[in-house]
Amino acid sequence: MTTIQYQESFSQDYTPSEIMDDHSFDLIHFAEACGQSPEWVMQLIEHGILPDRSPVTPASTFLGEDISRAQRAYRLQRDFDASFTAVAMMLDLIDEVQELRREVKHLHFK
Repeated sequence: MTTIQYQESFSQDYTPSEIMDDHSFDLIHFAEACGQSPEWVMQLIEHGILPDRSPVTPASTFLGEDISRAQRAYRLQRDFDASFTAVAMMLDLIDEVQELRREVKHLHFK
């Protein structure tokens, strides 16, 4: 079995976005915040990477927390030259590992 370790690193020209949980964005502004095109964002929705909170229209609503997920998706896609389907699977696995780690940590504190 091969273990792949993925570490996010930040270059000089990249600054992590501030997560704005209490803000919502329409499709155009969300795409701009992610530094991507609206079509790319729609692909994230179609592949289940971002939740579909409303019909995919220019009036779709995105939350601040979605920005970090979209940026992670972009980095995985860029770093591994991965398809949207592969990125969706990678993010699901990363989420599952994080959840299992939280559960194990919680069990150790009981």
